[in-house]
Amino acid sequence: MFSLMQMQAMLAALPDPVFILTRSGKYAYIFGGTDQRYYHNGACLIGRFFSEVLVAEKADWFMQQIAQVLQSGKMMIVEYQLAGADVLGLEDGPDDAIWFEGRVQPLGFQIDGEDAVLWVASNISARHMLQQRLQHLSEVDELSHLYNRRKLRSQLNRQLSLFHRHHTRCSLLVFDLDFFKQLNDACGHPTGDSVIETVGRICLQTVREEDLAARYGGDEFAVLMPHTDTQQAWCLADRLRRKIQQVLLQMDLPQICTSISGGISEFLPLDDKVEALVQRADRGLYMAKNLGRNRICCEHPD
Repeated sequence: MFSLMQMQAMLAALPDPVFILTRSGKYAYIFGGTDQRYYHNGACLIGRFFSEVLVAEKADWFMQQIAQVLQSGKMMIVEYQLAGADVLGLEDGPDDAIWFEGRVQPLGFQIDGEDAVLWVASNISARHMLQQRLQHLSEVDELSHLYNRRKLRSQLNRQLSLFHRHHTRCSLLVFDLDFFKQLNDACGHPTGDSVIETVGRICLQTVREEDLAARYGGDEFAVLMPHTDTQQAWCLADRLRRKIQQVLLQMDLPQICTSISGGISEFLPLDDKVEALVQRADRGLYMAKNLGRNRICCEHPD
């Protein structure tokens, strides 16, 4: 058996910090945290309350997690971030948020007359950054730097759900480059790739913050516009069309490939799948092609 002194030494040597936190939000005890790459000495926190250390929003969040664990009586794993701005009185804290995984276990006895939890905090910033990077690679088209078809599809389904639950209007623009195949045939694929990249950059510069621009495939693009009806979407789409034409005319391209054609539609009450919206926008695109290209059209529902 270990002696009390040995147990205390082992607890103090733990690489990750272990907090004993009471229901009222008090730091009752702190053990470990010896990995100095990630943690500072937290001994100064002992006896203090969240409200004395953290901004109100963060303090409330920690209190909620503790209350939930004590109510359930089961361990809970949470991920959270802390930045220098979250800590009161910290003048030289990190600019970037540090991500943690917290493993929170209810204790079967009281501390200072209160229910309490054991909270193990592990720095997972490197893992979080890797996850974010992998997610970015899975959602973003490498050439245009816009979202890809998979991400667009996910957001279309989300917006359809919001439309039916909250009647939140949402429009979709689908467009492609006029005579893009002839451009590739005449100038080669590197030139075509340059045009795709340029159009992607213009989309990022032109669409609103709440919009989602995506490369749909080949030279076909899409812009999802939440909280926007067809008339508003047409104005935004035509501004994008004019901006793309203005930039492409400044490039050393054949005159034939300096414009886009597009179609617009918005969700309708009878839409039960996103395909209905996409098909109407596609029909608007074909209408624009048939009318001479370099325009945005809206295919009205029957």
